[in-house]
Amino acid sequence: MEFIQDLLAAIGVVLNGIPQGLLAISFGFASVPTALGFVVGAVACGVLGSVVPISFQAETITLAGTMGKDLRERLSMVFYAGAAMLVLGACGLLGVITDFAGDVIVNAMMAGVGIMLAKVSFSMIKENMLVGSVSLATAVAVYFFFGQNLVYTIVISLIVSSIAAKAAGQDVGGGMTEKMGKLTFQKPAFNLRILRGALALCCLTVGGNIAFGSITGGIAGANANIDHLTIYSGLADAVSSLFGGGPVEAIISATAGAPHPVTAGVLMMVIMAAILFVGLLPKIGKFVPNQSIAGFLFILGAVVTVPTNAAVAFSGTAPGDNIVGGVTIVVTAAVDPFVGMLAGLALKLLFSMGIGV
Repeated sequence: MEFIQDLLAAIGVVLNGIPQGLLAISFGFASVPTALGFVVGAVACGVLGSVVPISFQAETITLAGTMGKDLRERLSMVFYAGAAMLVLGACGLLGVITDFAGDVIVNAMMAGVGIMLAKVSFSMIKENMLVGSVSLATAVAVYFFFGQNLVYTIVISLIVSSIAAKAAGQDVGGGMTEKMGKLTFQKPAFNLRILRGALALCCLTVGGNIAFGSITGGIAGANANIDHLTIYSGLADAVSSLFGGGPVEAIISATAGAPHPVTAGVLMMVIMAAILFVGLLPKIGKFVPNQSIAGFLFILGAVVTVPTNAAVAFSGTAPGDNIVGGVTIVVTAAVDPFVGMLAGLALKLLFSMGIGV
């Protein structure tokens, strides 16, 4: 009976991940190579006994997808960021970085990313007013009337908006075509835009690993080792991107609430890897418009991410903390997480020197 509960929890997280996998495909990331990232995560969690699995994460996918002008740049950003996080985790430096930045800046940066998600949501609505609007309306209704459950929100809003597109006779799934259905080595490129994107992804991953890893660990009643999480999520990103796949990062996972959270997490990643290896995700995408995820992105960004992280960012008591938090949020949302964090650190330094007090 406990295994059935583990399996059901795993399937629930898979259902949550599939629409975000479709989002990754819409930015050009290939599904089959991404399976390698899930394999890395499954092996690592099993060996290390980690309760924090990795999966498709809308924040990272959206950031990489919008910062890179083409697929090669996006893949290169994910690769360099993954390699950097692997080194940081192996050296145990994640805690040092977050202690240096402080809770105000880290949470303000995450709140800024939430605004970025909401902006992408509205861009999708502009692209396809019918699908995007139905997705948004459905997501809001489901989230607030069904116990604020993100799994219900993403699945139901995706299904309803897809039905609306089909009923309107739209060419559903035209943008979800798989661009690389097999493993093909993708040599990373390098330019200043890629460097900036990789640094932005690193900053986002630092905040995400700490926030999502800690929450998932808390649900499981275990102390999540953030350095271990950073190592295997970074390795998963590097391996996946080298063959054209998308990023796979820490998530708030329902598997943590299963009787055996490690087993449930491994099951989830194995199931997702199997779905990707057999090419099932692009087939699902042929029935789902890109913009069907607009409602979920809005809820995730504006309703979940911004309020939670902004509350922490504005709870600081040091001189200028509110200004530091506000500027970090705005700059992150307007530019990217790396520039946002730099702006926050610069202001924090000025206030620590007594300037502006």
